[in-house]
Amino acid sequence: MDLSDYTFSSQAPTWCPGCGNFAVLAAVKKSLTDLTIAPKDTVVTYDIGCGGNMVNSLRVCGFAGLHGRSIPLAVGIKKANPDLTVIAQGGDGGLLNEGVNHLIHAAQRNDNITVLLHNNFIFALTAGQASSATPKNTTTKSTPQGVEYPPLNPLLLAASSGAKFLARTSSFDLEKTAQIIKKAIVHEGFSLIEILMPCLIWSDKTSLNLLKDQVFSPKELPSEKTQILDFLAKDENRLALGVFWQK
Repeated sequence: MDLSDYTFSSQAPTWCPGCGNFAVLAAVKKSLTDLTIAPKDTVVTYDIGCGGNMVNSLRVCGFAGLHGRSIPLAVGIKKANPDLTVIAQGGDGGLLNEGVNHLIHAAQRNDNITVLLHNNFIFALTAGQASSATPKNTTTKSTPQGVEYPPLNPLLLAASSGAKFLARTSSFDLEKTAQIIKKAIVHEGFSLIEILMPCLIWSDKTSLNLLKDQVFSPKELPSEKTQILDFLAKDENRLALGVFWQK
C-alpha cells in the first residue's frame, strides 16, 4: 500500500489555503498506509462541515451523513461488519452541538470506532457562528458581544462517559497527528482524537493565537482514571497535546 491508493486523482480539495484539513487528510492517508489497511477495508463517515469535503479526496469507502450524525453511522457500520476499520469524522459544531449525545453514548458503550474531532472553534462552513467549542469572550456573527460561557471540553466529556482512548493533537504537526491516529485505529474500543485547527478565515485572534502561544506537551501524565479526569478538568490543560488515556 502507498499514499496513491488512498487518493482520488481526479479530485482536488476545496478547502481554503492553509486550512488544517489538508494536514488531517495527509495524516489519515499516512496512517492507513503505514498500517497497510486497504481502502476496501476502511470506512470513513462524515457529517456536514468543512472537514466533510474530505469524502471527495480520501479514496476509501465513505458515507456522508447529516450534521452531527457521523458517529451513529460509524457505530452501525462497525456492528454490521466488525472486520472493517471505521473512522467517524466531524467538526466541533457537529460533534459538540448537534451530535454531542452520540459522542457521549458511543464513549459510554466503548464502541470500537475512531473519532476525529476537527476543532476549529467555530461554525466555519456557515460563515462564522459560535459553536460549543468557541473560547469565552470570542466575538462572532452570532455572539457580537462575545461568548458568555466557557467552551465544552470534548476529552473531559468523553473521559467522564467512559472513553478508553483520549488524545489531542495539532493539525499542523502532521507526523505527530499521523502517529496518534495510528494508535487510535489499532486500539480496541472507542477512541477520540481532538485535532486543534483554528479556522484561518472566521476565527478571531483569540482562537488563532491558541496554537501559537498556549499548546504544550505535558512531561508527565496521570495513570489513574480519577487523576486523568482531574487533569483534563483543569483549564490550564485544555490545550495540552498528546495521548492522555489508553486502557
